[in-house]
Amino acid sequence: MSQRKQFKFLDRLRVRWAEVDMQKIVFNGHYLMYIDTAVAGYWRALALPYHETMEHLGGDLYVRKATLEYFGSARYDDQLEVGIRTARIGNSSMLIEGAVFRGEELLVSGELVYVFANPATQTSLPVPAALREVLTDFEAGDPMVSVSTGTWEALGAAAGPIRQQVFVQEQKIPADLEWDEADLTALHALAVNRFGVALATGRLVTLAPGVAKIGRMAVMASMRGSRIGRAVLDALVHAAAARGDHEVLLHAQATAAPFYLRAGFSVRGEPFEEAGIEHIEMTRLLRPPAS
Repeated sequence: MSQRKQFKFLDRLRVRWAEVDMQKIVFNGHYLMYIDTAVAGYWRALALPYHETMEHLGGDLYVRKATLEYFGSARYDDQLEVGIRTARIGNSSMLIEGAVFRGEELLVSGELVYVFANPATQTSLPVPAALREVLTDFEAGDPMVSVSTGTWEALGAAAGPIRQQVFVQEQKIPADLEWDEADLTALHALAVNRFGVALATGRLVTLAPGVAKIGRMAVMASMRGSRIGRAVLDALVHAAAARGDHEVLLHAQATAAPFYLRAGFSVRGEPFEEAGIEHIEMTRLLRPPAS
């Protein structure tokens, strides 16, 4: 019987009114939806944008078999966790185990058998070695993302498209406001997954002796909520501390303020508008300034 501690990935949810049946418990079919939805979160934890990854690998995954076993019932407003793990990888198939927990109590366990196949013919193909390695390493606890820092000349070709998609296309910020001369002198950070695909970026600009500003923090939409942005932020903060800065500040979009608060930043001043979006200045002291 599955235990919560056996899963490195757990997806949290709260039971909605529409998911409860006439018996006042979650309708049995919804548990498969819970597990299938958690699988999408599992791909984020692997730092693999699903559709782009499948295209890169030249195939796709198709469900061959799905089974559920019921041990208890969830009720309206219960807070649940859905564990997902790769239990076995065969030649062309892989077994994904799922489990729904309320606290430590196992409510439902499930198995999904996926077959890697040609999307045009749906004929099976060997599971690519690169995908096999990522899945195995994740379950072993290895990191899925690496963050490098460097100049715009070194990282701009990969970082630029992320900023273009997030700021210009998604947030509708005018392109002439997005790109500036500070890129040429800033220290940039870039997060990539195991396939070398760029997923997030940010930059560090010197404002005054000992004071640096973090900006242009951008994470691809499909990867948000997977702590990749935090990895980029931590790399920039570490770089500022390593070169002797005593303070880092940033102009956070109001919706992102909780993210920076969790990273140790504090609000300073009142909200203001920048590029048509509400911002707030936030700061983090790295060490006492030199007297």
